[in-house]
This record gives sequence, structure tokens and C-alpha cells, in this order.
Amino acid sequence: MTYDRDTLGRWDRDHLWHPFTQMQGFREEELLIITRGEGVYLYDLEGRRYLDGVSSLWANLHGHRRPELDQAVVAQLEQVAHSTLLGLAHPPAIVLARRLAQIAPSGLTKVFFSDDGSTAVEAALKLAFQYWHNRGQKDKQRFLKLSEGYHGDTLGSVSVGGIPLFHEIYHPLLFDTLEAPAPYCYRCPHRQDCREQCLTALEEQVAVHHRELAAVILEPVMQGAAGMIPQPPGYLAKVREVTRRYGVLLIADEVAVGFGRTGKMFACEHEQVSPDLMCLAKGITGGYLPLAATLATDEVYDAFLGEYAEFKTFFHGHTYTGNPLAAAVGLANLDIFAKDRVIEGLAPKIERLAELLSKMADQPHVGDIRRRGLMVGIELVRDKMTREAFPVARRTGHQVILEARKLGAILRPLGDVIVLMPPLCITLDELETLTQITYEAIDRGTAGD
Repeated sequence: MTYDRDTLGRWDRDHLWHPFTQMQGFREEELLIITRGEGVYLYDLEGRRYLDGVSSLWANLHGHRRPELDQAVVAQLEQVAHSTLLGLAHPPAIVLARRLAQIAPSGLTKVFFSDDGSTAVEAALKLAFQYWHNRGQKDKQRFLKLSEGYHGDTLGSVSVGGIPLFHEIYHPLLFDTLEAPAPYCYRCPHRQDCREQCLTALEEQVAVHHRELAAVILEPVMQGAAGMIPQPPGYLAKVREVTRRYGVLLIADEVAVGFGRTGKMFACEHEQVSPDLMCLAKGITGGYLPLAATLATDEVYDAFLGEYAEFKTFFHGHTYTGNPLAAAVGLANLDIFAKDRVIEGLAPKIERLAELLSKMADQPHVGDIRRRGLMVGIELVRDKMTREAFPVARRTGHQVILEARKLGAILRPLGDVIVLMPPLCITLDELETLTQITYEAIDRGTAGD
């Protein structure tokens, strides 16, 4: 059964509460209703085509309606749609766990499935906490996070988040954490030695608090929701060295940066870092179905082994943990990476994107362009010389993405940072189209200032 635009629009206003959306203003705008996808494009109810410039919230890798992924879901439907992993198993979850362990940074041999990025982080936090408890070091209960960090929206993941706009209101509900400064070089007061200041501050905190620290958690290489903040070369490796030296676990949240986004399969590979726990989601199914995984070392896993009456069990899980449909499409996703040599094919796209973005640097309201692989943040400012931000009420980033829609691309702002994160399968010509639309949308959206 089909419905007309007026009916769908009315029902949306009456019933649907959209995430991360101020509904008062949203209900006054024209509603964009997506009905289908093909390759790197999405189509709306009227048949208009839009380049999916943010991979449907950073998840889609190989395009929409990729035949191999479609077929994997159908084939699994002919077997079983869902069966629990609580005390049982099924082939897709078993095989996917093995495949993930084979491609992950060395030492990450155990895989705990869940549903999305937040739940992958929740599992990692609880694993880190209980790891020390099971080993008899019950004072190690705290976590160190980075300012501007984002790890999801459940209460545990919010506790280790560092974006005040998202998290401050929930402060009374959260557990206490330590915080080190993010290497936000564009806004850093220590312009001359920004990298060293951030690393020094982190190391000092670990040195002072290591006896009570369970883990350090960070997004390796690039902080996504913070506005695409790249970490300087060597930063991640230094954090790993510090955590090893002081006997603190390292949790790498690769939910956004994993599966090729930064040019490597996993961002940790850029600095040959192997964390103790690694969180995956988004691209794990190529953007098809909800699935997440928390990978752990044998050392972490072994701390949970014991006689039943010792109660060292990890009492944690979800109804749809390791869902067979999602696991099956996850396997097909990894097959595409291997068959199409996706990672090897990213280099010319990354190089071309860098060239195209360099042309934006001269735009009067582009203050900073930050990129790692195919992850891009373009920070818009009112005054380029002073780095003065636009007034919040102007909603400059939002105005830019509305202009981009008129030009045929779907983008999403993080405040006044315009994010580009296209599917990995995007062609060089499509990259040029995306950046050209972004350039023009920025001109239109900042006109008058």
C-alpha cells in the first residue's frame, strides 16, 4: 500500500519523533522522505535523486542495493531470521566472529556481538570494569576519556562522552570520569605545541590515577561527532605506550572510523596499535542491518573464566545479539572488501578528495578543513581571521545542508561543521560532484555575512 506526501507528512508531524532533531523547527520545513536507494544515491518520494554524502549516517560502504548484500539477507531468511546466542550458536555468528578476529589488530581474538555502537561501547566498559574486579583489583573502576569524545547515547557511553551539548543535561545520571583534552588544534590555546600539551595532560592523568583507572577510551585517529577532529601523527601510539606502562586497558572505539573510513581497514592500523578492547558497528554490515561487536584479547577473556559458583560470568547481552540476518550480511560485506580489493582502491579517491577540498580553503567562511581518508569536516566561521563562530541561532550549518539538498546531495552538519563521509564505492567523478555541490551550498548558506 502506498501513501501520498500529504498523508505521510501529517503522520510524521503527529507521531514520529526524529533523533537529534529539534522538532519545533523541523515540522515547519519540507519533509524529505526517502523511498529507495541505488549505488551512492538516494531517491525521495517524488523521484528526485540525492548523492548520499554521509553514507546514511556513516554506515553505508558499498552502496545501496548492492546485489551481494541483498542476496545474503535473502539466503539467510530461507534458513532462520533469528536465534539467540544465549547458550546456543548459529553459523553466521561463528564464522563472522572468526573473520573479524582474522582481520583485526593482533591479539583481538574474542568477539562479543551486540546491536549498535552504543551497545558495543557499553559492553567494552563493563568488560573493562569486570576484568579488574575478576582479577582482584577492585579499586580500578574509573575511565579516562577525551574532551569532545562521542561514544553513543546510552548512559554508560554518555558517561565517557565529552560533548557538553549532547551530554551535560544528563550529568546527574552519569558515573564519574576523568577527562583529557582532545587535540582540537584549530581551537587550541596552545598553538605552538598543541600536540605535546594534549599528550602531556593525558599522561599526567594516567600517571596520577592509574591505580584507580580501568581503561582509557578514545576514537582512534579521528573524533567524528566532535566535528571531525584528527589526532596528530604519533598521538595514538603514544597513548597506547602510556596505557601499557601504567597497566591500564585501552578501548578503541572504531564504530565510525572502522571498515575503511580512514584509508585502512581499522584506524588503529595507521600506528600499528593493538588495543585491549575494540568496538565496531556502522560499517560492519555495509550499512544494511544493525550489528555491533566488541573485540577483546585472550587476556581479557581469560579473566572471566572460572567455576560457575565463582560468578565471573559476563552477565550481559541483548535479545538480538549476533542476529543471523545481520551476521550473514556482515560476512557478505567482508567478502566484498576482499573480492573488490576495497582498501587498496581507496588511495586514488583519498588523493583526489584532498585535491578537491583544497579548492574550498579560499572560501571566505571556511575556517578549517579536516580530513582523514574519506572522513571530512569543514568548519564554517563568521570571520576567517579571528576564527569567530557564527551565531548559534543562525544555524549556518543547517542552512548549508538545506542548500545542498536543492543541488542534489544529502549532507549533515555537526553544528557549523559540514561533514562529508561518502560510501567507499564512490567514483572519482561522483567525488567531484559531491565537493562541487558542497562548495556551492556553502556559498549559498553563508551568503550575506
